[in-house]
Amino acid sequence: MQLSQIPNIKHTEANNFFLLAGPCAIEGEDMAMRIAEKVLEITNKLEIPFIFKGSFKKANRSRIDSFTGIGDEKALKILRKVSETFKIPTVTDIHGVSDAEMAAAYVDVLQIPAFLVRQTDLVVAAAKTGKVVNLKKGQFMSPEAMGHAVQKVKDTGSDKAWITDRGTMFGYQDMVVDFRGIPTMKQYAPVILDVTHSLQQPNQSTGVTGGRPEMISTIARAGIVTGADGLFIETHFDPANAKSDGANMLDIANLEKLLTDLVAIRKTVNTL
Repeated sequence: MQLSQIPNIKHTEANNFFLLAGPCAIEGEDMAMRIAEKVLEITNKLEIPFIFKGSFKKANRSRIDSFTGIGDEKALKILRKVSETFKIPTVTDIHGVSDAEMAAAYVDVLQIPAFLVRQTDLVVAAAKTGKVVNLKKGQFMSPEAMGHAVQKVKDTGSDKAWITDRGTMFGYQDMVVDFRGIPTMKQYAPVILDVTHSLQQPNQSTGVTGGRPEMISTIARAGIVTGADGLFIETHFDPANAKSDGANMLDIANLEKLLTDLVAIRKTVNTL
């Protein structure tokens, strides 16, 4: 587990899962700071190592008029302010080779989007920054195929790779999680379950992705039971008005109850 290699990560003796959480996209400084502060308050109480997540830009959009960001440098500076203010690590996704070095100057973990995880140049560029590389499993890929993505990171001389499962395409407009993939992928690297993106309903006729947030607790619980090392949860004070992925995001008002339940499940699993 490479948590010890990330600056500002808070370790506990609770043998908990770790959490990547925050808004889908950085919409502004105030919202980012408020979300980070609230999640940190909860994770400190529950002894959950926390990494703040926020996309500095959204490159994968269904429509050209979809929100893509507030400006790359502006958003990255907000991520750095979150890290410096709350003494927590941060993660953001990158979409092109030139993004890797730029984003690495501001964040601790570089995330490779699921649609791009087979792009060798992108994965190698991220690995060469020396940051942890969070590889999202392609919706079209088997768990076993992610071993090759991890190997690309290792072939650069880095051992800082994570795998995040975010569901597999089920028909044209739905996602499913094959929980057999979690123990399979743990052979290659620590595994995170992306709870909220796994509940997306993409390719809607409106061009706006749908989702099933009422299933967040079910998917998260199953992830803990099947051995996920970490969870990824997008959360917001007002999901209905979030500028990206609001349809499958967790209302932050429900986060503490969910995480409290998951910690209890993790403790039970650890005794088995």
